[in-house]
Amino acid sequence: MKLRLGTGLPGLSGCRLVGLAFVLVAIGGRVAWAQDAAAPDPAATVGYIHKAWDELSRSMTDCHSLKDVKVTSDPVLYVPAELTAPEAVKGLTESCGVKVVALPKRITQLGDLMPEELAADKMTPGLLYLPNKYVVPGGRFNEMYGWDSYFIVLGLIADHREELAKGMVDNFFFEIEHYGAVLNANRTYFLTRSQPPFLTSMIRAVYEDPASFRDKASRMAWLETGYARATKDYETWMRPEHQAGHTGLARYYDFGEGPVPEMADDSTYYPDVIRWLVAHPAENHVFLLKGSAEPGTEEAARLKKTSCDVTKSTVCAKAEAEGYRLTRDFYEGDRAMRESGFDPSFRFEAFSGATHHYAPICLNSLLFRYERDMEHFAHVLGKVDDAHVWGERAKKRDVAMQRYLWSPKEGTFTDYDFMRARSSTYAYVTSLYPLWAGVATREQAAQIESKLKLFERPGGLAMSNTASGMQWDEPFGWAPTNWLAVAGLEAYQFKEDAKRIAAEFTGTIDRGFAKDATIREKYNVETGTSDVKVLAGYKTNAVGFGWTNGVYLKLTELK
Repeated sequence: MKLRLGTGLPGLSGCRLVGLAFVLVAIGGRVAWAQDAAAPDPAATVGYIHKAWDELSRSMTDCHSLKDVKVTSDPVLYVPAELTAPEAVKGLTESCGVKVVALPKRITQLGDLMPEELAADKMTPGLLYLPNKYVVPGGRFNEMYGWDSYFIVLGLIADHREELAKGMVDNFFFEIEHYGAVLNANRTYFLTRSQPPFLTSMIRAVYEDPASFRDKASRMAWLETGYARATKDYETWMRPEHQAGHTGLARYYDFGEGPVPEMADDSTYYPDVIRWLVAHPAENHVFLLKGSAEPGTEEAARLKKTSCDVTKSTVCAKAEAEGYRLTRDFYEGDRAMRESGFDPSFRFEAFSGATHHYAPICLNSLLFRYERDMEHFAHVLGKVDDAHVWGERAKKRDVAMQRYLWSPKEGTFTDYDFMRARSSTYAYVTSLYPLWAGVATREQAAQIESKLKLFERPGGLAMSNTASGMQWDEPFGWAPTNWLAVAGLEAYQFKEDAKRIAAEFTGTIDRGFAKDATIREKYNVETGTSDVKVLAGYKTNAVGFGWTNGVYLKLTELK
């Protein structure tokens, strides 16, 4: 088995971008940056971040918080069926023109209430109520996201915004209690999926921050609540649908069906996928089936079983190109890919349409860390029997990860296709997650560290070494994966690597800020700039940007 070192997929050559504002110049074997913009100023970047937290903060009594650019209908705020809307929320109808509606039933787990059930009652997609102020990523993302929030919380604590950080974690406790789990984000169309499980890491960040609590009693009471909520959220990942066959590992999975409704504002994505698959039959992977643009009654009934329901979903109805439609299996994988947060890449085959067929190294590393965190919390709370249970769960996952995800031949952790019983050959930066999670042995960590060149570029770590044209592949680098890699390398005493990569990525952020006075969600780490061109999917480079702000502050703490 060989990790792929190719520069791109057939028909997607030319995806490696040339920077417009910066040029790489080799000087004595090192890389220097020649620039035609204002000189990078870290102090200016930090000043922007200090102000950005307030600009990115939202609350249920702020009219701006209730808008959703991804949906064209009038804003609706939903409150849990079992709660009475607070008086301040009831007043939103008059002050903001927002309709306040109670959900039709109590939710105990993901999938209890499907978004299409609301549509059947002529209810439009809307925001889900949260009690505390929170920070959004920025740009088109105007809600509180699951895994984004971990990196935002780290940044808030680093910037001494403890109350805001703790309030966000309390919001996740509220989601678990009233919406069934930590959600992808607090919108009704996310009631069927979660996001990478960083909840215990958020709890630990707040709990271990001395400034977050007035005294030990309040700190312990909060941890007791967090432990109970995290226990329930963990059950989400133990459901049969989230199991990766008989491996003892987990997979990503969305409890909904068909194309995701939030793609209504990007009506070209699914047709673009179809056109690419038609042009590249070798990459098809049975994701295509024949289907007309305007199916009749008989064909619509067939497509409901084999693809999606054109009579219930406008996104489904428009998901056609060149006489083809996408299979039901593709949509399952597409939804699972969105739960992973890496939407999209070619990591799990074309457009990651087979995500649900894999036990991914990222998810299982996070769950190992989750189980170890819960073992620690149980000890702190005096729950000795619970601590033993959590410890045993972590040991079992460790054994399964070593069996299915570690590749001795390649000297790295890889994703595992449990449907075809084979390891992935797709080099992806998530191979460094086991260092952050603490699941790698010292020997394994050394082998992983020796392969940094697969991902390290002048401006930081790229997601992969395959330039597919997707935003979660090369040449793009993102704050969360750069931080997890750096934190993992530092934990295993690869301090020079950690400091070097941290400097590379913060330097990219500084150069981007000097050029356009903002911080972005992703960067081109080959050119070390914010100049990004994506061929399909989310083609913009959103400004804000919550997790980049948080990671920048954490990376600059490294000495």
